[in-house]
Amino acid sequence: MSLKNLNVVNKIPKFLKSKLKNSKINQIYKKFEKSLNIDGKFIVAVSGGPDSLALAFLAHIYSIKNKVPAKFLIVDHKLRSDSTKEARLVKQLLNSISIKSEILTWKGKKPLKNIQGIARIKRYELLFKKSDSLKIKDILLGHHQDDLFENFFIRMLRGSGLKGLVSLDKVTKMGGKRILRPLLDQRKQDLVFLSKNIFNFYVEDPSNKDEKFQRTRVRKLIFDLQNNGLEEKKFHKTIKNLKNSNTVVDFYVDENIKKNTFFLEKKDKIFLNKFFFNQPNEIIFRALSETIKLIGKKYYSVRGKKLDKIINDIKNHAYFKSTLGGCVIEKVHQTVIISKER
Repeated sequence: MSLKNLNVVNKIPKFLKSKLKNSKINQIYKKFEKSLNIDGKFIVAVSGGPDSLALAFLAHIYSIKNKVPAKFLIVDHKLRSDSTKEARLVKQLLNSISIKSEILTWKGKKPLKNIQGIARIKRYELLFKKSDSLKIKDILLGHHQDDLFENFFIRMLRGSGLKGLVSLDKVTKMGGKRILRPLLDQRKQDLVFLSKNIFNFYVEDPSNKDEKFQRTRVRKLIFDLQNNGLEEKKFHKTIKNLKNSNTVVDFYVDENIKKNTFFLEKKDKIFLNKFFFNQPNEIIFRALSETIKLIGKKYYSVRGKKLDKIINDIKNHAYFKSTLGGCVIEKVHQTVIISKER
């Protein structure tokens, strides 16, 4: 693949350089640059909202300054009648600041329930498939500070554990890729300012105001809490403390997998010894989830309730066999064997 196709140019165009002279935009860029440390080619996912358009601008500058190839991808979910028109408009907007982009389209039947959740999974599938063809492992997403707070409350309402509450992070490994969120410490209002200043436009997603979607209701809840004393800095500190605790748990999960499993890569099979299950429940739960995801070659972890049942059955039966996450899970004597479902 040529560097030309990946938008690498020798210098920042005058128009973009003039925008960086704005003190607020320059401050946003410096914060972004500090959050991102990439020395190889990367993908930028663009939806057309103010956050993703801001990400496109910032990533483009970063790509030029650091001479790192970048590929910009627009996902058309085909969930609204005018989505294709919007995707083409976003492509034109990016082209106006010398960014070449490609539109990825979600084809096939659309869901009637859990629309946003399924759309998110399909978006990752499209991005991952394209990243495989381009041999790129780093994918930039436009999640920002407001998304971090919203995610916390959404997960709390679902009854998530510690890992779920802090699931949005600047760097997440998924399906052999690195999902990077360099805007997590940026406020949405600043990204809106940037998008208006650079593009004088951004796409307004009508679902953002539709209260049938949980995220919209949570956004309103956070607004009400802020009006009643919720302090942004203290909330951010709480999430940071929870992330530190989560890191400790992850360490012991990795240790459990390292010490108590044997992986046969050629046969898509992993063996768990009896000591694997002699750990605190959260360690067992996460470690088993990771092994199933590894063998099943899935992007997402399996559902918690199903995993809890399997752990309980493994502990209480001398012999056990079931399927989950594209895997066959079988207990024989004191050993649990997880193999790819054929």
